[in-house]
Amino acid sequence: MRTHTANVWYIFLMDFFFEDLPSTSQSTPKSRHEESQMTDDTEDDSSRGKSSNVSMTEMQEPLSSSRIDDISRRVQDLVEKINDSRTSDQTVMDSFQEKLMEKVTEMCQQMKEHMYTVYEENSNEMQVKLQELSEVLESCTKLNTELMEATNALAGLREGLAISKMSEP
Repeated sequence: MRTHTANVWYIFLMDFFFEDLPSTSQSTPKSRHEESQMTDDTEDDSSRGKSSNVSMTEMQEPLSSSRIDDISRRVQDLVEKINDSRTSDQTVMDSFQEKLMEKVTEMCQQMKEHMYTVYEENSNEMQVKLQELSEVLESCTKLNTELMEATNALAGLREGLAISKMSEP
């Protein structure tokens, strides 16, 4: 921003100090802006009946109060343009910040929704696994009961065999 401001001041000062200078015998490259400025100045001078040949002493005369007022007005206009530009920059930044916050909020909401979807999918998978585990545990309980019955039956059979061996002489 400082470079831009410095350039604006440089252009302003160059335009201000060189806009009313007459053309000289030296040839210097001119930008389109300077050429159009010179054309406008020449037309203004001829319409006012002034000669385009101004002596060096006339150029060195102190600035008149109207000229000073003109400079003051131009400077004030430049300051207003700079302030308007800064206000515009601030508006753009505020708008950017607002839109960025909206996007961040939107992305957080999407991430939450995705997280809840993953939670639900995991819960469903865990429910299926828990159901399978419950069925396996129930089957283990049945097998344990059957094993206990078989153990008791074998123990009874062994007792019966032991008694029958004792009763045989």
